[in-house]
Amino acid sequence: MGSTSAHGNEGLGRRDLIKRSAAIGLITVPTMSLLTSCATGGGGSDEKKTKAPAGKTSATNPLGVEKGAALEAFIFKGGLGDQYAKDAEADYKSTYGATVKHTGTQQVGPKLTPRFAGGNPPDVIDNSGADHLNMNKLSAQGQLQDLKALLDAGSIDDPAKKVRDTIHPSTLEKGLHGETFDVLYYAFTIYGTWYSQKLMDAKGWEYPKTLDAMVKLCGDIKKEGIAPWTYAGKYPYYVHFNLFAQIAKIGGMDAWMAIDNLEPNAWTKNDAVKEVIEHYEELAAKKYFLEGSQGLTHIQSQTQWTKGKAVFIPNGSWVENEAAPTTPEDFGMAVGALFDGTGDKMPHGTLRAEPSEPFIVPSKGKNPVGGMELLRIMLSKKHAQNFATKVKSLTCVMDATEGMKLSPGLASASSVFKEAGSNLVTCQLQEWYPALTDEKMGGLTGQLLTGDLKAADWIKKTQEACDKVAKDDSVTKFKRTS
Repeated sequence: MGSTSAHGNEGLGRRDLIKRSAAIGLITVPTMSLLTSCATGGGGSDEKKTKAPAGKTSATNPLGVEKGAALEAFIFKGGLGDQYAKDAEADYKSTYGATVKHTGTQQVGPKLTPRFAGGNPPDVIDNSGADHLNMNKLSAQGQLQDLKALLDAGSIDDPAKKVRDTIHPSTLEKGLHGETFDVLYYAFTIYGTWYSQKLMDAKGWEYPKTLDAMVKLCGDIKKEGIAPWTYAGKYPYYVHFNLFAQIAKIGGMDAWMAIDNLEPNAWTKNDAVKEVIEHYEELAAKKYFLEGSQGLTHIQSQTQWTKGKAVFIPNGSWVENEAAPTTPEDFGMAVGALFDGTGDKMPHGTLRAEPSEPFIVPSKGKNPVGGMELLRIMLSKKHAQNFATKVKSLTCVMDATEGMKLSPGLASASSVFKEAGSNLVTCQLQEWYPALTDEKMGGLTGQLLTGDLKAADWIKKTQEACDKVAKDDSVTKFKRTS
């Protein structure tokens, strides 16, 4: 995955329990993950895919939406809120003279599972949050509308330009099940090490370029009576946002894909794994984490950070919106790219940036064409910019924020994204095997950060856990090649 932007409220919010492929039925079990990128692979048959009926088409109505065709939208209402969707729905309503039924909820799966079973799902769904629907299963069952017609339609801003040519290529890759594009990841999440530019400037500190420089800076920070780092200890998989990407940056994407693909010895034979995990072991040994971090939720750790109790926090770009209630106006929220290690396969400035916030159009809804049209409206620059303004997050629409005055965190995220160019890290392990990464490995990472587990043992136990999943025929496997 998001992105994307924010979680729900205090407790188990949208990114704390985003649960992916380990589902039974349509709703996933309570594990934790994130939204990542690249083609999902695996997945189901396309033979049950249906085509949406279309009315008369035109340059301004390329999908053939019928005038007066009512629309029903189900939107996850977490840290992003749902006003951005309501704004797009208002344009649909005025354009087509149609009623729009809107539901904002944090219980997408529980509310919609019986409706899918009964053959009367809504027309468009923001399928996010803790209790979201299992899209792998829905796609295999032919329940998701093939969105090729949307991609091939003329864009709102320039009817001569196809929608597919206005959105980031990784969004096109990520939305695939097999060869069928049936999920639109609307947001774009920037992951990295977040900090206060004001604090850094006031202390004369510079964001470090290397792992070694980070360790040295942590020593200087600690002498000032401030903790270098904090993290969501109750959900230690947050640390994986950076940890996994750091391994991929140093070891290269081929070596990381071996990890995603659960290949034997993918962890133990990768020198980058040893370097990165030993780095975290050193941070723990030198007590560079805020005391008590192991007991903090994501909200609590972010609050300690915005209060200046810690300098750095691993997170995604939703943090600006989510932490807004406790962030001082002059905080200067900023994010840094991945650190350089030893003999890196990817250059300085490499960043983890991935599509997030999945929207789906049920194939058996009453108005799938209208559902796709709402997405086409959302993919206009007007609504991409509205999203950036309201929730401080990028969308998949390329260059949509050009010329806008952005919030500090979003401006920083946009800057590092541009600087990274094509040097982007994508990780699928948490997407595909959340019970493995967020429960089993999360527990190991929690022990690593408190100094209760050595790096060598973390690597050994992680490899064993991955091997166990690889041999478990009850777990659906996926494979990536890019």
